[in-house]
Amino acid sequence: MTRTRRRAVLIFVMPFGLLFTLFYLVPIGYAIGQSLYVVRRTGTFGPAHEVFGGLAQYERVFSDTPFWQSVGRVLAFGVVQVPVMLGLALVLALLLDSGLVRGRRFFQLAFFVPYAVPGVVAAIMWGFLYSPNLSPFKPVTGAVDLLSADLVLWAMANVVTWVYVGYNVLIIYSALLAIPAELYESARLDGAGHLRIAWAIKIPLVRPAIVLTAVFSIIGTLQLLAEPQVFRSFSSAVSSTYTPNLTVYSTSSIPNFNLAAAFSVVLALATFVLSFAFLKTVQRRGIQ
Repeated sequence: MTRTRRRAVLIFVMPFGLLFTLFYLVPIGYAIGQSLYVVRRTGTFGPAHEVFGGLAQYERVFSDTPFWQSVGRVLAFGVVQVPVMLGLALVLALLLDSGLVRGRRFFQLAFFVPYAVPGVVAAIMWGFLYSPNLSPFKPVTGAVDLLSADLVLWAMANVVTWVYVGYNVLIIYSALLAIPAELYESARLDGAGHLRIAWAIKIPLVRPAIVLTAVFSIIGTLQLLAEPQVFRSFSSAVSSTYTPNLTVYSTSSIPNFNLAAAFSVVLALATFVLSFAFLKTVQRRGIQ
């Protein structure tokens, strides 16, 4: 590579590299640095000051039972909600691509509109719908308490599914549009119907898009914050440590930024491990 080409590459890469460093690498490094400090006081009422504490904050993280209970809670959430959401998104994308649905553009917009609603607004809206005293569906909410300790997690799962199904539909539908039409024509000549074409051609060819949406969903599951934060106003079953991100938020509000940073680092590592393990699993099975 000549010097001129190196310079051109550097010019194009530099804006991204600068932004990536300032808004990604530097915050990560700062969080890791903060997690290595502890707050000490001189005497009972003396001024607080930070001192290097090594892995002391991480010892607190790994011995914090509510935090690990919250991790287990969102993992259970993800095991149920993610497959349901992606399965529904796949079915809707296949229907849009089948040609059997009239008003395709209307349905594309209708599916995507919930994603355009901010997560906090969506959670507030559904919180009112779930509330026995405020809901317009009082016969249902009066008979089934969707904000109880047993059902509130799945009530939030419904909100997340409603918001993100349309987003995943667009990703999968875009992958479907990239499939050559000649494959469908050949399948029809062989006597294949819509269901056979979907199962034998479309789904195998859009598996990379499904894997991509699954990775995004895994990451989003562990970052669950807006819904439980809003639902605390509607249900006493949602505590300040209900999800890992809510634990981080509550800890930083005490304020204990050092412990919150340690929680964040551990949560980020857990997200990376789960996403990497999922990708490795699908690669071994030849899905990607």
